[in-house]
Amino acid sequence: MKKNNRATIITGVIGSDCHAVGNRIIEMFFSSAGYKVVNLGVMVAPDEFVAAAVETSACAILVSSLYGHGELDCRGLREKCVEAGIGDILLYIGGNLVIGAAPFEKVEEKFQNMGFDRVFSSDMELEYALDCLNQDLKSRGVL
Repeated sequence: MKKNNRATIITGVIGSDCHAVGNRIIEMFFSSAGYKVVNLGVMVAPDEFVAAAVETSACAILVSSLYGHGELDCRGLREKCVEAGIGDILLYIGGNLVIGAAPFEKVEEKFQNMGFDRVFSSDMELEYALDCLNQDLKSRGVL
C-alpha cells in the first residue's frame, strides 16, 4: 500500500454501539496504509467525532455502526460539521446501518441524503474503502 504523508482521519463506532473488533481492524488497516488514525473507540457521540476532527485538522471522518441504529445515531452529523467550520470534511459510514432487510441502494441513498460522501455495506472490502479515500482526497488536493 502506498504511503500518503500521514493525513489524519477520525474513526469510531457511533451511538450506543459497542462493537470494538472491526473498529480496531479499521484502525490498523488505515494506519498501515499511511494514515494517522485517531480512533475514538466505541459508543462515540456525533459531537465527539466533530470535536476530534476539528482538534486534529482531520481530512475525513469514518463512522462505523453495526447494531442497526446508524440512521438514528447519525442524524445531523453533517450539520454539526458545518456548524464547527468543517462542513466540507469527507464523511464515510459503513457497517450494518439499518434494522431489518433493506436493499443496499436504498440504505446508501438514505445516508447520502444525510450528508455522507460514501456508504459501505458490512461486507465491503477495506481495500475498496482505502481506494475510495485515496481517490476522494486526491480529488480535493489533500494527497
